[in-house]
Amino acid sequence: MTSKNTVCLWFDGTALEAAQFYAETFPDSAVSEVFRAPSDYPAGKAGDVLTVLFTVAGIPCLGLNGGPIFKHSEAFSFQIATDDQEETDRLWNAIVGNGGQESECGWCKDKWGLSWQITPRVLTDALAHPDPEVGRRAFEAMMTMRKIDVAKIEAAVRG
Repeated sequence: MTSKNTVCLWFDGTALEAAQFYAETFPDSAVSEVFRAPSDYPAGKAGDVLTVLFTVAGIPCLGLNGGPIFKHSEAFSFQIATDDQEETDRLWNAIVGNGGQESECGWCKDKWGLSWQITPRVLTDALAHPDPEVGRRAFEAMMTMRKIDVAKIEAAVRG
């Protein structure tokens, strides 16, 4: 990994499993290195995965198997921009269908507790529209959704 800044994500022994799922699910994602314990230690055995270097949609990450002490929260999330309903559905369904759970307004959580915003570009474009009425309509439509419905956002933009 050549980035000067890397996002460190704490896992309870599942960093490699999570990293492999992300690499299979998101474009521009990969597992690059796995570091294993060179000997036994108080919380584990030689060969246990300690850390995993990986990228998620181009973002360098370090998965740290730190144990059960710290949990993920919605205070951190990955926001993934999608180009259409098909991509939105594919990513949403991969996360939710793999032990995750739905939330509101395009948010969902994976089975490891990490939060994701699966956000169609049509929504972010509408919210940034120069006409505040377009943004208001898109926002109000979004507030009724779990997974974002591109057709409904487009209809809100049209008024």
